Order: sequence, then C-alpha cells, then structure tokens
Amino acid sequence: MHSGFKLFCLFLAAFVCTGRGAENTSGADGNGAYATGNYRNLFAENGHSPKEIRQKIDGAFQQLFHGDATNQAVYYSAGANSNGPLAFITDIKHHDVRTEGLSYGMIIAVELDKKAEFDALWNWSKTFLYFSETNHPSFGFFAWQARTNGVRMSQFVAPDGEEYYVTALYLAANRWKSGVGIYNYRAQADELLTRMRHRPKITGLVPMPWRNTNVLVTAGPLFDEEHKMVLFSPSSERNRYSDPSYHLPAFYELWARRGPKEDAEFWEQAAAVSRNYFVKATHPVTALNPCYAKFDASIVERSGRYGTNFSYDAFRTAGNWSVDWSWWGKDPRERELSDKLQAFFESKGTNYGCQFTLDGKQFEDRHAQGLVAENAVASLAATDSTRAKKFVEELWHTPTPDGLERYYEGLLYLMSLLHCSGEFRIW
Repeated sequence: MHSGFKLFCLFLAAFVCTGRGAENTSGADGNGAYATGNYRNLFAENGHSPKEIRQKIDGAFQQLFHGDATNQAVYYSAGANSNGPLAFITDIKHHDVRTEGLSYGMIIAVELDKKAEFDALWNWSKTFLYFSETNHPSFGFFAWQARTNGVRMSQFVAPDGEEYYVTALYLAANRWKSGVGIYNYRAQADELLTRMRHRPKITGLVPMPWRNTNVLVTAGPLFDEEHKMVLFSPSSERNRYSDPSYHLPAFYELWARRGPKEDAEFWEQAAAVSRNYFVKATHPVTALNPCYAKFDASIVERSGRYGTNFSYDAFRTAGNWSVDWSWWGKDPRERELSDKLQAFFESKGTNYGCQFTLDGKQFEDRHAQGLVAENAVASLAATDSTRAKKFVEELWHTPTPDGLERYYEGLLYLMSLLHCSGEFRIW
C-alpha cells in the first residue's frame, strides 16, 4: 500500500473511532490514548490470551446484569413506559437505587455495546430521579437515592452520578448516534453539562421525612466556579467541600472537546485543578486519600471516621488518576501516586483490608474486591512494572463479586476489567 494512502487510512480510522471531527480541540491533547489511539491491555501484557480476556469480561457482565436475581445480579428489568423498557441497578445491601450505580451501569453498557441496557437505565433515571420541577433546588439534576419502585428517598444530588451520566451520554452519541427525545444522547449531555456549571441558585422547601418537616434549602450548580472543583453536594444543607473520588479529569478533558464550546476552557482548567488536588489530598507516603476534603485538600472536620479516612468512596481515586494518565498522559505526578499506593499495599501483604487511616493504620480487615480492582487499575500509571503486574494478576484471579456486597464491589470490578483490558475507550 502506498505510504501516503496508508497514513490517510490510519487518520480516517482514528477520526471514526474518536469522533473528533465534531469536537472542540482547544488545548493540547496530551500523550495518552486520546492522542495515540492506543489503549494498554494489562491482561495481555501479563500473558492472557484475547479469548480468555473476552470470556472474563463477558462472564462478569452476564453475572452482574443477567445472572441469578437472588445472589448474582444487580441489574433488574422494571417494565416499560412510553419511552421504552425500564431497568435499574440496585444496592443489594442497602435496598436502594443510586445515581452512582445507574450511571456506572450506563458507562459499562456503552463500552460493551449493550444499547438495550443503556437505554433502559437512562429511561429509569429520567422517569424516577430527574427533577423537572423548576422551583426545586435540585431542578435539572437527579435525586441520588430512591427505592426500587422509584420513590425518591433523597431530594438532593450526588454529583458523581451526573459526571458519569454526561460522559456515558457523549460516548453513546459517538458509538450509536443520537436518537430522539431522551435518547438524543448528545443534546441530553449538553443540557446536563451546562447546568452542572451554570444552573442558577434556587431556594425552595424540601421535605425531610426523617425530621418530619420541610426545610428551606438553596442549591446551585454542581461545580464551584471559583475553585473549578466538583462539590460533594451543591446544597446549603452541607458546607461546601469536595470528594477526591469525584474528581474525574479524564472526563473533564473529554467534555472540553465534546461539550458546549463556550465552556471548553473551564473544563480544561478543572482537569488541571483535579490533577493538583490528587497530589494535595493524598498522603505523601501511602498515597491514601480521605473520602471528603476541603478545596485546599485539608480534612473536613466533623465528617466522621468515614469521611476523614481512606474508606469506600476513596477506593476510586487511584482509578481516576490512572485512567486520566491512560487517556491523556498529561501529568507524570499521577505515575508517582500509583507507585506510592502500590508500594503501600504491597507492604500490607496479600490479604490487606479495605479501610485505613491516611498514614496506613488498618481498621477493617475485609479484603474488598472493589479495592483489589482499583489497585489493579493503578497499574495503568505505575512505573514499577514488576509490582504493577502483581496487582493486575490479583484482579485476574479475583472472582466476580456476588452476595450481599455485589453492588459496589461488582461495578468497580467490572469497570476495572474494562480499564485493565484496554476496553474502556473514548468512543
């Protein structure tokens, strides 16, 4: 093949895969998979065959989405409405539905080309969790928690759900093309993303059943404009602070290219802010981070043992910085963080627990499959390849979560399989 024509074909393939022709391209594209089109397959690097890898991913999806309803599945069909089939993902342990799980399920579905499951989860989200009431402090966003019958348990927003919804919708728009109504993926993403930064503050009465009263609440956008940082909650019911595991610079870079042009610079700046925040919010030796932190990365006082230590939310942070390195390759400090984190967990042996003080004192012994999964994702950024391979291999030999803990552990596990196999892609 003529070399010039070959280069043209390679360019065309990259164009079709990433959909860059319709994107904003301000700012450097970095040295990661977005620029190169190359996604590392850590399982293949460890010697596993394509067939074995495909079977592992497909098996995990089948179990968590369509397995035994009593002990394996977290995805449940829930009838249909005028927009089509409905389905939810439930937290088995707490008997509820969360935007976290719904949006994780959607991004898993688009990466695995499961359009029916994607649409059913989005339909359920829009039908039951979306605040269409224009005078509600959470207008334009989603109630973070509901019962499996769709009755809202919370009137408030957890912004990590919206972050994953937006990214899943942009990926769906490129992979499947947008439809109409709620399935006009790009229009839905643009609208939600614009509100996440710009929605005006709204004050209104919000029912608080556990207080047996209504409370006057003010809430606005999901990002703090001054600090360019995602909020743990936009509601005046809480002080304004962040959650390190909500910081998703890999997504923000994509929003700068896929979202409304007028906000591109803000999202690029937010990505840079989050990369700095990872360094500030993590312990200098262990690289463990708290679940909650102020804008300057200091501890949020009175947030309890969960908030001030490395616990369940915090599992995800290493995955966030490592995927950012994989996709964009812009900040080598993320590699240093992965090395520190994996060195710490290597020092704890093969059966480490899942909750720690930031300096590494363990206070829960359970060897959580979700943490095993995220520590493997950290290998995408790690420089010590020998050590990194051990964490990848531990994930490989970890069974798909089932039983009472299968919701959070299982979704982190399945997303981590996609990350470590090079299948978590920018469509």
